Amino acid sequence: MGMTSLDFGAAARSLARAAHLRGLVVPVFASPPSRRDLHRSIRRRNGSPVVSIRLGDRPRGAVLADMIEGIVVANYLEDSKADLVRSALWL
Repeated sequence: MGMTSLDFGAAARSLARAAHLRGLVVPVFASPPSRRDLHRSIRRRNGSPVVSIRLGDRPRGAVLADMIEGIVVANYLEDSKADLVRSALWL
């Protein structure tokens, strides 16, 4: 089953708390991306990252993975640091 808007909001709040506790920049989450051909996009508005995710008929896990990857990209994380954050945010 896909993710509802309410589920998306709850996931965004939960991931934001987890990211904040790790000292990470917390992006704004929105839906859908402005480009119809993308499942996820990230842009910076006035220096703040905005991660837009397409919910549609996508599996919940795919949406969550895009949200987590958005946090990784928003924080310019790479290599082992990115892997650690991905793992921590899935818990």
